[in-house]
Amino acid sequence: MFTGIITDIGTIRALTQRGDLTARIGCGYPADSIDIGASIACDGVCLTVVDRGTDADGAWFEVSISGETVSATKLGTWVEGTRINLERALKVGDELGGHIVSGHVDGVAEITAMREEGDSTRITFCAPDALAKFIAPKGSVALNGVSLTVNEVEGPSFGVNFIPHTKEATTFGGVAVGDKVNLEIDTLARYVARLQDWNAA
Repeated sequence: MFTGIITDIGTIRALTQRGDLTARIGCGYPADSIDIGASIACDGVCLTVVDRGTDADGAWFEVSISGETVSATKLGTWVEGTRINLERALKVGDELGGHIVSGHVDGVAEITAMREEGDSTRITFCAPDALAKFIAPKGSVALNGVSLTVNEVEGPSFGVNFIPHTKEATTFGGVAVGDKVNLEIDTLARYVARLQDWNAA
């Protein structure tokens, strides 16, 4: 379980296809603080640590990524040097600063427009049609693992305002129109929709 508050920006060091895809990710976390088997959200996808260590370039950890995960997310676009948002799993007693994020990505959204508003940037995303009904104004979404508040919704399109801190602390400071992002809808929205469907049936 995660909160959508990014704690580090990692860098893809290496990608190896041996059965599943293995990614080595450079990070700012001390290697000896990362347990084998721990869960780390990588661009919003909950992945399991299978190895970790330190070399001349600093600390790193490795994760295995199944073909199903690659097909359901944008992880298939990773290349060496790609910067990704990282968040370690929530511990009992940690501050819940964002919203409850599972790390189970629901689909991939696309950036369709960007405009500056003062020091902030308003970014418009287009969600898959099947997920659009779960996105509401002032509701929460996780995009590449970042907990964000939706400003407006029009059909499958929705807008989010990125303040300077968010752009600096995450990879959203370097995105462009046409980029794909991992989208996780709010768990509460999912269950409310399920209850409505159940009551209608």
